[in-house]
Amino acid sequence: MAKQRLDEMRNSTWRLFLSAQIQVVEKIQDKLSAADLPPLEWYDVLWELKEAPDRRLRLSELAERVLLSRSNLTRLLDRLEKNALLQRQSCPSDRRGTFAVLTEAGAAMQEKMWAIYSEGIAEYFGERLSDEEVKVMQQALKKILGENSTHR
Repeated sequence: MAKQRLDEMRNSTWRLFLSAQIQVVEKIQDKLSAADLPPLEWYDVLWELKEAPDRRLRLSELAERVLLSRSNLTRLLDRLEKNALLQRQSCPSDRRGTFAVLTEAGAAMQEKMWAIYSEGIAEYFGERLSDEEVKVMQQALKKILGENSTHR
């Protein structure tokens, strides 16, 4: 297949996509801040741990799932651990391995954050699109990702 040059419509759509994503995330972050809740990046870690078997993941798995570098994840985990939202545990079968384990306080914080986060998604994203637009957008994004799996 021949490479397609970037035409003006695709370029402007790309910029709109990025701008919309940034704007919605900033508005949701503002809602979290107004509710005196932690930053949105904390939510992703807490959610991934909540969904994991035994509410724990190896640090390398967690880094892949939340799309953070190992060093950025380490600093974030330090803050979460300082706030008693998770704890680190050594892996008994691999002395070099470490798990991040969600605490009860972490699970409770994830639920508090989700109440605000989901409200923001509904207000700034969901309510602005028709059912048909959502279906088309979902198909297009899955096509871009090259997969048929569901995402959160």
